[in-house]
Amino acid sequence: MADVEQSAASPETERVVIKKYANRRLYNTKSSAYVTLENLSEMVKDGVDFVVYDAKTNEDITRSVLTQIIFDEESRGQNLLPIQFLRQLIRFYGDSMQAFVPSYLELSLDSFTRQQERMRDQIAGAIGVAPGMGFMEDTVRQNLALFDRAMKMFTPFAFARPEETAAPAPPPPEPAKAAPDTSLDDLKQRIEEMQAQIAKLAAKE
Repeated sequence: MADVEQSAASPETERVVIKKYANRRLYNTKSSAYVTLENLSEMVKDGVDFVVYDAKTNEDITRSVLTQIIFDEESRGQNLLPIQFLRQLIRFYGDSMQAFVPSYLELSLDSFTRQQERMRDQIAGAIGVAPGMGFMEDTVRQNLALFDRAMKMFTPFAFARPEETAAPAPPPPEPAKAAPDTSLDDLKQRIEEMQAQIAKLAAKE
């Protein structure tokens, strides 16, 4: 166990080792102090990388601890995960594409994180005006397009969107051209004929 702790806390990884005991208490081996889930949440927000081991089995339980932090935040009213997102996420468990979901979520969150400063600047610049969601919508559309391209690399037909597979709609019929109005031409022709007849009568006289 000492070897695991030493490698986990090496300068290369700079990970803080947290031990979880049977009484559910969490022990920070770097600070030599017990910590709570709230403390771990603050460490995440501060960018501190840590790994959590079961003190008895030495099993890496970091995922379950982070999940517990999210559960606690949601139970306190910090509703960050939409219900529809949770439903869709549950549907992916056991699905054939389950292996690709973590990578997609990581790419999406990484893209969102890298662009959040730009987003904050846009919101800060809209003083007195409700900030629009156009930038966020663009980001979501970009992530969906990235996901579609990744999925099509493996299954080019199964993940085609309905609008891409549907037969193209026939072009709308061209509006019928209106028949040319010949009434004016006919009137001119009759006037010319009458003028010609008058000219002939005048010549005879």
